[in-house]
Amino acid sequence: MPRIELTTTVNAPIDRVYEVARDVEAFPSFMEDLQSITVLERSEDGNRTLTAWVGLIREFKMTIKWTQEDRWDSLSHRDDFTMVKGDMNSMSGWWQFSESDAATLFESLVDYEYDVPLIGPLIKALIRKKMEANLNAQMQAIKERSEVA
Repeated sequence: MPRIELTTTVNAPIDRVYEVARDVEAFPSFMEDLQSITVLERSEDGNRTLTAWVGLIREFKMTIKWTQEDRWDSLSHRDDFTMVKGDMNSMSGWWQFSESDAATLFESLVDYEYDVPLIGPLIKALIRKKMEANLNAQMQAIKERSEVA
């Protein structure tokens, strides 16, 4: 199963970065590859959400849809997520936010599986590149939004 691990430093306080990351409903307004995110369920304390995502893959003129469960831990500034259904075979991972001097270290790990019958290594490499670019774009968008406020 392919794994993507990325890290970036955000020049903003950890609580601000975590707040921006938790506000998933706002993502489509500042992430160009997201068409929509709909909150289907939210626990009373807000620490568990079930969300429906519609992403855009402009190069292929297609959308990709999935529903994911997020478990937010405000004490450790972490989000653990798992796809419960969608166009991919599986996807899970986490976002971890840590204090680093006067900044915030934003780490992400995503494991995914997207099997399309009869696709070759070249197409799988292209899918991996697109998944990595999307994750990086999400992290950069959260970074930029956190740093302006």
